[in-house]
Amino acid sequence: MSKIIDLSRSVCDLVTEYPELTGIMTELGFREVRKPAGGQRGEQVQTIPQKAKREGIPMEDVVLALVKNGFRISGEMPVATQPAMTGEETMASVRRAKELAAGKDYAHKHELAAALAAIPGHPLHTLTRENEVLSGWITRAKEKLAAHEDVGELLAKIRELSVHYAKKGDLLYPLLKVNYQVSGPSDVMWTEDDEIRDELALFATAEKRDNHWEDRVQTVLRRAEEMIYKENSIIFPICAVNFTESEWQGIYRDARDYADCLGVIGETWAEGENRSAPAGPAHDGEVVLPGGHMTVDQLAALLNTIPLEITFVDADNVNRFFNEGPKVFKRPGMAIDREVFSCHPPKIEPMVRSIIEDFRHNRRDRVPVWMEKGGHTMLVTYMAVRDKTGRYLGTVELVQDMEFAKEHFGING
Repeated sequence: MSKIIDLSRSVCDLVTEYPELTGIMTELGFREVRKPAGGQRGEQVQTIPQKAKREGIPMEDVVLALVKNGFRISGEMPVATQPAMTGEETMASVRRAKELAAGKDYAHKHELAAALAAIPGHPLHTLTRENEVLSGWITRAKEKLAAHEDVGELLAKIRELSVHYAKKGDLLYPLLKVNYQVSGPSDVMWTEDDEIRDELALFATAEKRDNHWEDRVQTVLRRAEEMIYKENSIIFPICAVNFTESEWQGIYRDARDYADCLGVIGETWAEGENRSAPAGPAHDGEVVLPGGHMTVDQLAALLNTIPLEITFVDADNVNRFFNEGPKVFKRPGMAIDREVFSCHPPKIEPMVRSIIEDFRHNRRDRVPVWMEKGGHTMLVTYMAVRDKTGRYLGTVELVQDMEFAKEHFGING
């Protein structure tokens, strides 16, 4: 069962319900967490945000400590606003970010996060902009719900937070936990992300939209609003302090695999673009590729495990690779380093030449050929292999037995 800290309740009430809260708050530096019955009335009804402000304890530190101890936060979060910066101020902020990044300076974590968020295209810049848009949409949706107006279109937009949450879950949480032993976000907030996303999906498809439905939507919108606060005030600053420039560049590159969301189109970050992922020949017994690294044995086993017959022909029309294993279309090892056209009968050779020439001159990228072979339906797919600049490197032929698909869809003969 979730332990919920409602920030609108008094500290006295909360520590009565959750006695362990006394120790947590004391460690954070709060004084006289639980006043005796004879204490002053004002002190007895103080909320955590009020007490934190009075005693000079940052609320983001409080929220992080509560989350680490398994609590879920509800209620209105104090808003921390950042003034808009001029271009000159932004550049100064970027310089300051680089200075602060030289060491783990938690005292300036918000300044560092703000500086990184001011860099166009930086991952924190994109994530922060997404939160700004999401916050506006949530506010409008809550107003419409209060007026009993239709929010279907707004809910559809707000559900795009699933992409934002996916980026955060895949790119930030694991890195914090594995590299920096900051486990609270991945252990607690990741679950909250999933709950918010799933609840929004459920409510968006509900047929009955009565007062009860409106109340439940208001609740999940408040949770999404609280998550924005936690990201801006806790997660992003922690990431800003810990992540290296190289790690941010890796996050930037990986984030390009995710769809744009919440009306925010990711900008180009020059430093992220200029730093390429590791690549090169075999190193220390491994083949290093942009997507990772494997030993030669692992790579060969992987290619042989893929349920396809794979042939690669280079840009000079020479056979360079066949994966191993039984094949419907035989590929003798002696054909390696031979011109591909020599491996086809005269009646097929013109078709093969035509396909490769079309690939070479960017007229086509893919040619599927369906055929029957040995009583099985086979799909032979020819595909152009190009580098990131579009330069033609060769052709791959993939042969796949499609009988499994016929069985799955109940297709006879």
